[in-house]
Amino acid sequence: MPLRIVPPSGSPRTLALAQLVNSLGDGAYYVCSALYFARVVGLSPARIGLGLTVAWGIGSLAGVALGQLADRRGPRPTAVVLALATSASVASFLFVRSFTLFLLAACCYATAQCGLAAARQALLASLVAKEERTGTLAYLQSTLNAGLAVGAALGGFALHFGSREAHLSVFVLDAAAFALCALVLLRLPDVRVDHPPHRTAARQAVFRDLPYAVVTFLNMIMLLRMPLISLAIPLWIVERTSAPGWAVSALLVLNTGAVMLFQVRTAAAVRDLPSATRTVRRGGVAMLASCAVFALSAAAGVPARVAVAVLLAGAALQVWGEMMQSAGAWQISFDLAPAGRHGQYQGFFGAGVPVARMLGPVLLTTLVVGLGVIGWLILGALFLAAGLAMGPAVRRAGKARTATAYAV
Repeated sequence: MPLRIVPPSGSPRTLALAQLVNSLGDGAYYVCSALYFARVVGLSPARIGLGLTVAWGIGSLAGVALGQLADRRGPRPTAVVLALATSASVASFLFVRSFTLFLLAACCYATAQCGLAAARQALLASLVAKEERTGTLAYLQSTLNAGLAVGAALGGFALHFGSREAHLSVFVLDAAAFALCALVLLRLPDVRVDHPPHRTAARQAVFRDLPYAVVTFLNMIMLLRMPLISLAIPLWIVERTSAPGWAVSALLVLNTGAVMLFQVRTAAAVRDLPSATRTVRRGGVAMLASCAVFALSAAAGVPARVAVAVLLAGAALQVWGEMMQSAGAWQISFDLAPAGRHGQYQGFFGAGVPVARMLGPVLLTTLVVGLGVIGWLILGALFLAAGLAMGPAVRRAGKARTATAYAV
């Protein structure tokens, strides 16, 4: 299968363009935001961490309600409004001068981001045929990584200059990117929403869907990989290995490049729920193997060049597992969601991302940096257990969905 990073024409390509535009701004924002809040606003790291934890906690809950709004009012207008709301919340950071204002702006930002993610998933479900959704999401993920890489480079220029104006320009860029994203989304067709029967009972139905909640929880465990490459591994390299500091950058480049080039190919193996659960299970095995390899990088007497080689091998296994987990999870989340309720179900399933952002840093640093090799093995066992449990959980959720459909 040839390498492809540009999606087919039509709605998939427009969705990818919207993804590319806002990921350019986000890439710069991720690089510069923490230093801006610390150096320019004057907040302590503890207050920044507290504010973001509270914000993403609120955002994870709001995402379900906003996803339900997309189901009721239509995914395209909801996505457009939330893209504009994200743009406005990013712009509000320019006027933050205290912790209270920072907390308020961060909550607005996280809420709009989580709602936008749910609305865009619902929009994709309404515009793309069922059998093409996972492949389209693979293209979007490749586009996301490409945009983040370019945006991070732009953010690097701002860090190089280091001035207040340079930092502010990054927030202006991100706000403009989300406003442009809203304009791109307007190019998509405005689809009608087919509401399920018993509409009143369908409100917040996802909170009563225990089998789907179990699947979401298992996926959330596997999403702990997200702060692994950006936080835990850099700390591990600096504090526990003989590898030079530039190895952190090498691993990030490997991760980003691999997803850009191979996510579409990896997703091609996923066609239905059985293939999705097999892929997630293999992802769990790969992530266990990566944890074991990362642990070896701190072996006593390992020269720096060998440590770098071991770290690169661990990163290759980790990104392979990441791509398989992502591809399988996309298929599972869509196939188990009832028709007409993709917004609220995707909002609930996507809550694993902000939860991983909230809990992941503390958990991973405690395991990896605090416990060392044993911590790596515990983390790998968690990934493996979640991957193995996904199959039975998905089968149970599928049976429950079938029974509900017959009942209706």
